[in-house]
Amino acid sequence: MTAPHISSCAMTHPGMKRGHNEDAYVNRPDLGLWAVADGAGGHSAGEVASGMIAESLESIPPGLSASELLAEVRLRIKDTHEALREEAGRRGENVTIASTIVVMMARNEHFACLWAGDSRAYLLRGGALQQITRDHSLVQELVDAGAIRPEDAEKHPRANVITRAVGAALDDEFEMDKVSDRLMPGDRFLLCSDGLCKTLPAEDIATLLAANDGVPPPEALIAAALTMNASDNVTAVTVEVS
Repeated sequence: MTAPHISSCAMTHPGMKRGHNEDAYVNRPDLGLWAVADGAGGHSAGEVASGMIAESLESIPPGLSASELLAEVRLRIKDTHEALREEAGRRGENVTIASTIVVMMARNEHFACLWAGDSRAYLLRGGALQQITRDHSLVQELVDAGAIRPEDAEKHPRANVITRAVGAALDDEFEMDKVSDRLMPGDRFLLCSDGLCKTLPAEDIATLLAANDGVPPPEALIAAALTMNASDNVTAVTVEVS
C-alpha cells in the first residue's frame, strides 16, 4: 500500500494555556511514515527533544523497503535517545531532555506502529474506534494492577507521569513497543499527543475522525479540543486508506 492509496493531514497547536509548543510531528505519505512526538512535561527543553526526533525521521531517504524503513526508524530513534541523554549530561546533574514518540509506517498493505510514552495511535475501522497503542504511564500500570478504574485514570493526580520516553533514563535499556496488522480500505488512523486524547472523550474522537464534511480531521479534532479549553499542546496526524 503506497502513497497513491493513502492520504494524510497534520496539525499542531500550543493549546489554550501554554506559551510555547513542545509537540512536533512528521507527515511523510511519500515514505509511508508519520509520527507525533511530545516533549516530556516538567523536563528541560522538551521542544528540543521532540524537534530532534522529528528532524531525524524527516531526513530518512526514499526508496527503502518496508523492513529497511522499520530498521531505520528504530536506529534513528535510538540514536536520538542517546544524543538527548548526552546533551542532558552536558547541561548538568539531574537534567532530563525527553519526549514521547508514536510512529506509524504503512507499506504493501500492512502497517506497523512503534511507541514509547503516552502519545497514542487510534484506528477507526468499520465505525468502531480502538486504541492500538498502550500508554507507558504510571496510571496505566495502576489500571493494569487493578488499583484504579480505567475511567478514573485521566483524573488521577499523577496522570502525567510517564514511565518510558526517548531521552529519559527511566530504564537501563530503551525500547519501543510495536504492533502491526493489515490495512483495510476505509481505515482511518489518528496519531496524537496526550493533550488531545486527554481533552476529548473517545466518542468525540470517533465522531470527528469519521466525519466527511470537508474539514480536515486534524483541524476538527484540534478545534474541538480548544473549545474544551485544552491546557496542553495538542497535535493530530490522520492517515486514511482509500
